[in-house]
Amino acid sequence: MGLAIKRKQPDTTITGISSPGALEGALAVGAIDKAVRKDRFEQGIVNADLVILCNPIQEIIQRLPEVAATVKPGALITDAGSTKRQIFEKAKSCMESDRYFIGGHPMAGSESRGVQAADALLFENAVYVLTPLENTPEEIQKKMISLVECIGAKAIVIPPDLHDMIAAAVSHVPQLLAVTLMNLISKPGKSSLHLKLAAGGFRDMTRIASSPYDIWEDIFTTNQQAILDTLGEFIKDLQQVKSKIKIPDLSADFDQANKQRLSIPRDTKGFIRPHFDLLIRVEDKPGIIATLSTALTDAEINIKDIEVLKVREGDAGTIRLSFETPRARKQAQSIFKVIGFDSRLVK
Repeated sequence: MGLAIKRKQPDTTITGISSPGALEGALAVGAIDKAVRKDRFEQGIVNADLVILCNPIQEIIQRLPEVAATVKPGALITDAGSTKRQIFEKAKSCMESDRYFIGGHPMAGSESRGVQAADALLFENAVYVLTPLENTPEEIQKKMISLVECIGAKAIVIPPDLHDMIAAAVSHVPQLLAVTLMNLISKPGKSSLHLKLAAGGFRDMTRIASSPYDIWEDIFTTNQQAILDTLGEFIKDLQQVKSKIKIPDLSADFDQANKQRLSIPRDTKGFIRPHFDLLIRVEDKPGIIATLSTALTDAEINIKDIEVLKVREGDAGTIRLSFETPRARKQAQSIFKVIGFDSRLVK
């Protein structure tokens, strides 16, 4: 968060409050200007205009009353917790009338952690959920939305209960499914070939199984009911799938899933505006990406996103390039054809 703010608002003074090791790392990478140990946190927030609580959820809940009592009148407090209802209720019970709270959840992250994994572009094009208290003035909400947009994210204001219900379905239960599926194929007695033969689909489904449990423990505690409700519904649906396999009779299920999956805006890939993709088959050798990008640079065509999809070592691979307009994509395809690269449009 510090790096993202500094990238767009370099004159903002940011005070970091954490453990000595984390503070040292944050100073080294330029994420903060001043360092305050967390046992002296009052010194770091007493004159702050904005306080962002990026602690584990339970610590956010515990800290809120102290923070609310320490900040100056007019200050705004927000958080980055992955669940919102319990944090929202605690803020509602302790916030003074001249101090303000807007709950926050940036829907972005990775399996990595710590200062060494910090990325100033983490929030680019990510959805950033905001849950303001009912009495939050409109001008305060606008300031928070401006900050969210400043770091590249897209703000959406929703009630905390709705956030937690949605998060259970699209984040928390998928995490449990990834962990369970990973443990299923690695049980004692399972063939070691289960892991060796795990292909792209399995890897995609279980990528988040690498996440550490200490991050998730508070999530499961503070969003327990929504997770249990979603899990119960999913288990019921799995039982129906199990019975249909015996027939088999899953055509309608596949058709429905396919239809709904396609309704997810796939041309954005996390971007606010649609992007237009091109797949290029290339040899696996040094300089290939430089060759492609140089050809586009010479034609003043901007690449909005790039991804190496598949590589057969020493042979060939597929690269996905994204462009801002269909015209730019078509121009790029023509250029690649001239310099000897086959490509195809992604619809």
